[in-house]
Amino acid sequence: MQNNFSDLPPVRGTAGRKNYKVKKPHSSIPKRIFAGIGKALLLIITLAVMLLTTVLLSLKLICSDAFPSAQRMFVTTILETGQLKFLASVFLSSDKIQAIVDSNSMSTLEGEVDSALIHIGGSGSIGVPGGDSDETAGEDIEVHPVSGSTYYGTMLIVKDPSRVSLATIYPWREEGITLDSLVKGAGAVGGINGGLYNSTNNTGGKPFGVVVSDGEIQFNDPTAFPGLVLIGFTEDDILEIIDIDGMSAKSVEKLILDRRIRDAVTFQEESSDSNNHFVQLILNGEAREMNGMGSGLNPRTAIGQREDGAVLMFVTDGRGKSGHLGASAADLINVMTEFGAVNAANLDGGSSSCMYYGGEYLMTSVTFYYTNSSWKLPTGFVIK
Repeated sequence: MQNNFSDLPPVRGTAGRKNYKVKKPHSSIPKRIFAGIGKALLLIITLAVMLLTTVLLSLKLICSDAFPSAQRMFVTTILETGQLKFLASVFLSSDKIQAIVDSNSMSTLEGEVDSALIHIGGSGSIGVPGGDSDETAGEDIEVHPVSGSTYYGTMLIVKDPSRVSLATIYPWREEGITLDSLVKGAGAVGGINGGLYNSTNNTGGKPFGVVVSDGEIQFNDPTAFPGLVLIGFTEDDILEIIDIDGMSAKSVEKLILDRRIRDAVTFQEESSDSNNHFVQLILNGEAREMNGMGSGLNPRTAIGQREDGAVLMFVTDGRGKSGHLGASAADLINVMTEFGAVNAANLDGGSSSCMYYGGEYLMTSVTFYYTNSSWKLPTGFVIK
């Protein structure tokens, strides 16, 4: 029989084996990734440019003469900030800025604190706005919420003024510490931020002006800034508010010794096209009068003293926190007057404003990355 091998499937050896190729990653995938990243970055940049353009156009509109009220509010508010003062000069001339400041400043309070008006350990019968409904009323330290149309604030009433002192990080260094650390380090139960200091990049390790703690002069450079005012307590627990503008370091040293100042800081009184700061609020029962708006709206920290010696510590929010713009000088005066202040002064405010008491922040920094804390500080008035 003849074998017909042609009907059989061919036997494949090496020569007949199929050549399978391993597929390599598609070379266009990295290009697609980079293209996607590029488009995303382009979109982000475009949105950022649009947002910046919108903000600049809005600010230009606000600063125009078409909206005088908004213009005044913007200038008086922005000049009180630490880092954004330059925005006013972007849209307005220095002469225009100064004209706005002059028409919205405050009258000068002449004279010095009359200690005879303060009677330490008096009856303490001065009423509290809204009555004594707060759960802490009647305690040695009272906590009272205060609300205004453009701000929310908290008032601490310390009935024994000898409990209020100044905590510092002396000797000074590059970085300060948060208010809760200042309070705990001093063995205190609460406190508020203090006077002028170097807040650039939130370093907070060095004060400006003058600092006195427990009778020791820890910093004395009164000529570094114009319009400095000394705010603090004497050994007799009287709150002093003393204009030291133009005084030399030697004169300030003598003043501190003569007045027996035990704890004090400084803040700046200046109304110019560079700054819009104020200090004195009430002096010997006389409230400071406003010219126009008096000031802008910002977070605030203020300190005062009642006739019975009780110390008033007041802090507000602002700059958009909880939808609030902040408090004005008139707001501070009204609140301090309502709480019975005989003397009262404005301290450093803005992002520095904060209050700590009872193991928690009652008022925190308005800066978004410190919303549950405070900025780094070199000083703070604390309650022992």
